[in-house]
Amino acid sequence: MTTDNTAPSIILLKGGRIYDEESGTMQYADMLIADGKVAEVADSIDPSRFPDTELKVADCTGQWILPGFVDLHVHLRTPGLEYKETIATGTAAAAAGGFTTVCSMPNVNPVPDSLDTLEPQLEAIRRVSCIEVLPYASITRMRMGDELVDYQALAPMVAGFSDDGTGVQSTEVMRAAMEAIAPTGRPLAAHCEVESLLHGGYIHDGEYARAHGHAGICSESEWGEVKRDIQLAEATGCHLHVCHISTAESVQLIREAKARGVKVSGETGPHYLTFTDADLQEDGRFKMNPPIRSAADREALRQGIIDGTLECIATDHAPHAAAEKAKGLKGSAMGVVGLETSFAAVYTTMVLSGLMPLRRLVETMALAPRRLFGIQGGIKVGDRADIAIVDPTIIWTVEPEHFLSKGRATPYAGQTLTGHVTMTLANGKIVYEYHQ
Repeated sequence: MTTDNTAPSIILLKGGRIYDEESGTMQYADMLIADGKVAEVADSIDPSRFPDTELKVADCTGQWILPGFVDLHVHLRTPGLEYKETIATGTAAAAAGGFTTVCSMPNVNPVPDSLDTLEPQLEAIRRVSCIEVLPYASITRMRMGDELVDYQALAPMVAGFSDDGTGVQSTEVMRAAMEAIAPTGRPLAAHCEVESLLHGGYIHDGEYARAHGHAGICSESEWGEVKRDIQLAEATGCHLHVCHISTAESVQLIREAKARGVKVSGETGPHYLTFTDADLQEDGRFKMNPPIRSAADREALRQGIIDGTLECIATDHAPHAAAEKAKGLKGSAMGVVGLETSFAAVYTTMVLSGLMPLRRLVETMALAPRRLFGIQGGIKVGDRADIAIVDPTIIWTVEPEHFLSKGRATPYAGQTLTGHVTMTLANGKIVYEYHQ
């Protein structure tokens, strides 16, 4: 990995295949990056044109040059929980996964519910982040679900508003929040969970839970609140973004809402597209909230990604200390990491399998998140140079001990995946290089 601020002023990417957003195909071309932007794309660019310039030439033969990935849902644990992750380790992991922008969730300490409590996170981002980090502010004071915050003051500084980790239980509070957030133009990213339906559950309420004596989380605990929040978004005009969708019912509710013109978007995670509760093991690396659900849910999520009902794939990267994930399914903390496996997991599960074309991967991991949240960057001439270069032929085994993230818990541990990020450029600087 490199995050050297004394980067070359000009970078020339030679011999790769560049993704064309209009056609969704890969085109052989060279790309010149200067002053943090994509300066030129041509069939061939001669390095001798720049005799008096510090020039780095990167041989991209056999590799794909894609727009840098955007993750709308990560936990960087700073401030207050640095033993789990830091801005430095989390963004290094993101860069290794090809991400050039991530949006960090507000379940940190202090909760970013004002400009004063947001500032410690912004300061850490400015100081050590190697990519763009856009934090969320909370929907309610201290994420307690009752008192609203000053959305107008916070909106210019944040990606949006979320109480992620807890759902806003009060319909009245959520309606008031949406009414106040709508004029800001920022999205409300909702963790949809009806707490009265949890009954102490910690994995999906399905066959595995019943066979092994585990307390289950019913699907209605998610889709019940998705239904409510869609109704509120329809009434208020607020942009509702539904986080970490795991159930078939949630997908259908969003599909129907879109048909009515409701301003709603949604995301699911790579692990929900890959695994079902039949794959669970008595290991904390399979425990997250919401849980991995049934084969029917997985099929609905896959179809939702394929047909565009769900616009985004987001990791919900949630690192914990090893001891917190070593207590089995019942006792371990909720959350798994995903930044360093996301591209390969989606490419292997969804593209190589023939379920969807590469253009849907690029759309859900790079283009749609930018469009929905107003995020800059890309690979067209004039864009801020946010770029992920991948080798689609590398076959590798997931070994969490080699992660740059502090977190090690992933259901992909030991899995063989295809496709690997080889270089990431954020704002025209090389922030990650892969060395086999």
